[in-house]
Amino acid sequence: MELSHIPHEQSIIHKTPGICGGYACIRNTRIPVWTLVALRKQGATEQELLKNYPDLSLDDLTTVWGYYYNNKSEIDRAITEMDN
Repeated sequence: MELSHIPHEQSIIHKTPGICGGYACIRNTRIPVWTLVALRKQGATEQELLKNYPDLSLDDLTTVWGYYYNNKSEIDRAITEMDN
């Protein structure tokens, strides 16, 4: 775990009850972390994600990948829940 990502993660990744099912989202968007991780697992590149989500930056995606690394079971569970 890279400790340098933790404060940055906390400023970008938010969980708000009642918004996107309370799943972890990026900043003030309604883009859940699990959505980006699922798309990446399906083969989407960072360039494609940035094109499809123009409000996101490369720094946002880097933070998402770090959050996933540190919270893999949470995000994988969310992906599974949404697939069912």
